[in-house]
This record gives sequence, C-alpha cells and structure tokens, in this order.
Amino acid sequence: MEKSKLVLLCTFISITSFAASTESLTWHASGNGGIVAAGPKASAQAGIDILARGGNAVDGAVAVIFNQAVSDYGMFSIGGEVPFMLYNAGSGTVTVYNGMGGAPLDREAIEWYYANGIPDKGIRSATTPSAISTCLKALEHEGTMSFEQVIASTLALLDTGEKSWYASLAVTLRRMIETEQKTTGTREQKIRAARDRFYKGDIADELNDYYIRSGGFLRKADLEAHRTIIEESVSVNYRGYTVHKCNTWTQGPVLLQSLRLLEQFDLKAMGEMSADYIHVTTEAMKLAFADRDKFYGDPQFANVPMQELLSDEYTAIRFPLINMDKASSEICPGDPWKMTASGGPGEYRPGEEGTTTVVVVDKWGNVVAATPSSNPEYAICEDLGIAHNTRLSSLNTERGHPNSLEPGKRPRITLTPTIVLEKGKPVLAMSVAGGDMQDQVSLQLLLNFTEFGKKPLEAISVPRFNTYHMEDSFNPSPDAAERISNINSLEINTIDQSVTENLENRGHKVSIKSGSIAWPVMVYIDQRTGFSHAASSKGKFCAALDL
Repeated sequence: MEKSKLVLLCTFISITSFAASTESLTWHASGNGGIVAAGPKASAQAGIDILARGGNAVDGAVAVIFNQAVSDYGMFSIGGEVPFMLYNAGSGTVTVYNGMGGAPLDREAIEWYYANGIPDKGIRSATTPSAISTCLKALEHEGTMSFEQVIASTLALLDTGEKSWYASLAVTLRRMIETEQKTTGTREQKIRAARDRFYKGDIADELNDYYIRSGGFLRKADLEAHRTIIEESVSVNYRGYTVHKCNTWTQGPVLLQSLRLLEQFDLKAMGEMSADYIHVTTEAMKLAFADRDKFYGDPQFANVPMQELLSDEYTAIRFPLINMDKASSEICPGDPWKMTASGGPGEYRPGEEGTTTVVVVDKWGNVVAATPSSNPEYAICEDLGIAHNTRLSSLNTERGHPNSLEPGKRPRITLTPTIVLEKGKPVLAMSVAGGDMQDQVSLQLLLNFTEFGKKPLEAISVPRFNTYHMEDSFNPSPDAAERISNINSLEINTIDQSVTENLENRGHKVSIKSGSIAWPVMVYIDQRTGFSHAASSKGKFCAALDL
C-alpha cells in the first residue's frame, strides 16, 4: 500500500509510521483511502491503523469492536452483542451477521424466569456471549488479517493494567491467539480454531464453572450451541435509495416502515424541522413502533409478517391514519395478515446506556456498519476477564408474544446499523447508540440527507427529536400495561418557540432537551469523487486516510 496520510478537518498530515497520534482524531473527517467513525479515540485509532496497514473494512471493524470492549467498557463488553452489517464491493450485496446470543437452553431455567421475572442485572440477566463469535465469523469469511493482528490494539490497552480484570482478559485473548498460532491450515481455519477454544474448549469449561458458582443458568452447552447466523438484510426503496436494515431480531425494520409511510408526504415542501415535518415524522414512527411491539421477534422462533408489513397494500391502508392536525393518543398496530389498518390494541422508559458505534469504509469500497452493546451492570468472570451482557431483559414474559422468552431465543434488541445504496453502490452508513431512540435518529439523519441534501457534518448538527410513545424495550414485564411509556411525548432539541407551540396545539407533550438525543456516527461515500466524509456526536471520533 502507498504511504497514507491521515485526513482530519481537511488537514493533511503525512505519517511515516502507520500509527497516528490519537490527539488528531476528532468528530469529523474526510478521505479517499478509508474512513472510521466509532466510539472512543482508542477504538477509532485501532480501526484506522488496520486500514493503514492494508486491512479491509471487516479487519478494521473487528479491531474497533474488540478495542471497544476495553476502551468503551460500560457501553460494550467482550461478552456482549453486535449486529454486524457488511456491504461487499465485489458482490454488491449487503449481508448481516446476526450478532445476538440466545436465552439459556435449560427449560427449567426458562420457567424460573416466568415465575420470578427477568432481572435487569447479574449473570441471570445474560444471554449467551455472542460478540466474539460474530467478529471472528466475519473476520474468517470476509477479512484478510489474522485474529492476532486485529487484536493487537486491544492487548496494548489491557497490558496497561488499568482495571482489575485487564490482566485476566489479556490472558484469555492470548490463549485464543496461541490456538490460532498452533493450528495448521488456512487463515480461516486458524481463526475458527481460536473461536472454538472460547465456545467449545477450556475457556468454555471455565465459563461453565463460573456460571454454576455464580448462580447463573447459562452452561457450556449454550456456548457450544451458539452459532452466528449469516442473513440477508431487509430493505426498502425510498426516493431512489435502497435502505438496508437487520431483521426483526432488531428494531431495524421500524425505520423501513416509517419510510414507507413518509414516502406518501412531501417532506421537503414542509421544510426542515418545521412543525409539519416533526409532526408527520413522529406520527409515522408511532405507527411503526406499534407494529414493532406487536409483531417483531426472533424470526427463528416468531412468524413475523415482514413482507406484508412493508408492502404497498399495507402502507396504503396505514398512512391515512396520520392526522396532520392532531397527535394520536393511541397505540395502534395494524393487521398485516388481514390487511386492516387497525388490528386492535397493542402492547406498550426507552433509553439505553450501554451501546457504542462503528462504521468503517475501506479503499476498495467495502462498508461495515455495526452497533456493539452490552447494557450494564455486567456480571464479570474475573478469572477470565469476561464481562457479560444484561440483554435477556429485552425479552418479555408474556407467553405467546413474538418476543417472549423461550429456550435459545434471541431477544428483539434496539441495536440497528444502517447501510444505504444508490444504484447498487453505498452512499450512507450509520450506527447510533440510544436504545429506542436509535432508529428515530437514524431516520432523521437519513431524511436530512435524502430530503434536505445534508452531508454528515451538517446532518448530524441539525436539532433532533424523539418520542416515548411505545413499549419500553428494556421492560420484560408480562403485563402490557406496565410496559407503557409516555404517550404523546415529544422530546426535542431547542428550536423556535412558535414550532413547539404549534406541536403542543396538536396534542404533543413537548419537552425541550439541551443535550444530545442519541449518539450517532454517520458516513457519506461520494461515489463520484471516491472520498468519504464522516461525522459523529460528542464523545465519538472519526479518522480518515488519503491515498
């Protein structure tokens, strides 16, 4: 690879070594040799170093994600989860690595949860750790580097010994590297062997011992049974763009349903952040979230009518429910099987503290968008340094619900990366942290681009809004009434008082928020010039390479 230059804020700094100063990383960047928009500086640095060494987007993204388990601990942990979406420039396809782990397989354990409830912390709130499997499966299939190469920045952080568990996790990861080094065969076989030591070997045995002595329900059998499922994305066309999301084990299709409804309105004529624009976007999201809460769940277990939910016929009967003069006070799912606009009552404190972000574009045009998460408080196996998620609480204990707890079932999570194509080529990639706000903010960033022509630096700076008119994705109660959040709520960044008064007159319960509404990263890929442009919210960082 030719000597690269790190490009930040239009400043071109030649680098003689591949490691650029972390002080250079900032909240927006442009370049034509690869770009990273991620969480803390250390994680963005890890990704850009891999790209500078000739790695591709998958290599870079995997390096970022492992690094975030240390540098962004509290937002993500090594025993967490990560929806991982890849645009492959060679095939022109978008593929999803299902990065969510399942509930314990023990049926007696499942009945314990139904009798006692799903806790929001501790080892009994954990699903099978999945992020390691997801990252190594993607690295095996689509990467070019070894596990040892992409994990180097993570080990450098762990070797500082800043936290009590750093040394233990460093030993665990080096055991996996040892297996990779000693295995004969291809790069892919070596990576698979490293993965298997965690899920099937002595590391799994030690995790099993930890689960037993800590009172958890997971076992080695859960680790052995875990598989990273490789899936097609779900997509819709919107005004010449193809928008790709993960399936209904995430809330991703909410954005797609919202787009289908909003396509019926002239948003550009309404004007950016006008009362009409905010109102219609909010009302469309309410309808989409109502369907999410009634129909979405792990498609391996639930019969989700995805094709019907995104169909022309269903959209045609749903969008007239949007009253431009009045905010709806109802939770109103439809019936996509019977094709009726209202299918009866739906099931109803969104917000998630533990999530980080990743978007990586390489010089060949491959794109990764991923949303790593764990949601603290973690249960940690100190001997191994493995901190576990609390994601089981994103299932519920309402028997028969598409998202109800079952052995091995993956929760319907809020994590939801986005890749957008135009004429078969990627133009946008986004990742957002913020629980039930994630697709609301992704939708607004996308509309800032498609309707108002704003690139990331401008798009991410526009005031944002969100509603809590939905089910709390972190409340596992069997009682739908207990999952109700704040009907007609509308949280909004400070804008003109006349706009807020207009919205209040329509029935919205408006509250002004001065801080950030969710925490996005966004990358625009200019297919005409070959340059990519990234921007992030406060606390997240971008870096780019110039050929």
